[in-house]
Amino acid sequence: MAYTILKHLHMTTAYLTVTLFALRLLLDMVGRPGWRQTPLRWIPHANDTILLVAAIGLIVVTPWMPFVHGWLTLKVLLLVGYIVAGVFALKPAFGKPVRVVAAILALLQVSFIFHLAMTKTLPF
Repeated sequence: MAYTILKHLHMTTAYLTVTLFALRLLLDMVGRPGWRQTPLRWIPHANDTILLVAAIGLIVVTPWMPFVHGWLTLKVLLLVGYIVAGVFALKPAFGKPVRVVAAILALLQVSFIFHLAMTKTLPF
């Protein structure tokens, strides 16, 4: 029961994380930086906190451990890359070319994270 609740909470918040990231990217790219003065500035952080708590809960109730299961280790490493690329993509201080490349990298990494989560296998 706890596993099912945690899994669905984790999946829902993961989808919401990507949706909020894409929305903020889109708003930036169309010249609407005003989102930074709205709740859209902090809502993703609250959602990501719930996502992280659900992930830790899943590790507690399942036998999967980072650095033991290769797919989960790669997922954690890709998550760090996604966060770094996301920071570059959303910071106005970086030029538009850097931000576009960072956004593409972030979206590619999160796509691969979703793939690993669904298949639980390494592609190599």
